[in-house]
Amino acid sequence: MNLIIRLLITAVVAFLLTKILPGVHFEGFSTAIIFAIVLGILNIFVRPILAFFGLPLTILTLGFFSLVINAAIILLAEYFIKGMVVDGFWWAFIFSILLSICTSLVSSFFADAD
Repeated sequence: MNLIIRLLITAVVAFLLTKILPGVHFEGFSTAIIFAIVLGILNIFVRPILAFFGLPLTILTLGFFSLVINAAIILLAEYFIKGMVVDGFWWAFIFSILLSICTSLVSSFFADAD
């Protein structure tokens, strides 16, 4: 049940962010749900590989390279999702930062409610 709630939070936040950011587009809310699922799968399988190979750069940049990895994951998700369009790396970068912040805030609100 917790997984479904987290996926829905991610989908809602991502869908709302596309209404604010002009460089990221979803065809509809169903695309946002698919995005949340694909993002979860990529975070499980691809992120550890990118984090391992990017570890020297992450250490060198004091952790800021992990933001680039987040943007790369967003762009990779866009590649797999037909109804999603990201207008470039910087839009993916901004979207990933805002998505992380907003989902953390909303998730902490629901965690406190339990």
